[in-house]
Amino acid sequence: MSESFPAAPPAVTIRPIAAAATYALRHAVLWPDKPAAYVQLPDDATGQHFGAFVGGALVSVISLFINEQEARFRKFATAPAWQGRGIGGQLLAHTLAAAAAAGATSIWCDARASALPFYQRYGLGPDGKPFAKGDISYQRLRRPLP
Repeated sequence: MSESFPAAPPAVTIRPIAAAATYALRHAVLWPDKPAAYVQLPDDATGQHFGAFVGGALVSVISLFINEQEARFRKFATAPAWQGRGIGGQLLAHTLAAAAAAGATSIWCDARASALPFYQRYGLGPDGKPFAKGDISYQRLRRPLP
């Protein structure tokens, strides 16, 4: 009789990456029906970009922008095969800590409505009314940083 144990979470390495290294995942996960250039942001050059790697493969990306004491993260994308395995959570926690370490006292994002439960686990709550970008529903979320 053999016992079945859940698979151990994958070993994840998080490190800074170039903005251009985020583009493929941003495009594939967030806006696959738009041209690839659609996922490039005018302020990418001023942001901090982080990647989560498993076995050397880039599986999740996020971009952080800090304006004085306010931080914003954007274009957070995890490859579908790696979603639900804790990798995005590790990357978000890393980003929240990086924003706080840089002196930000609050952080916000525009989150897809489908991802609200995920963000709520990290203390982000509604800030304003829901809105839409095309046919996708969004909610601005915010939280204070320590």
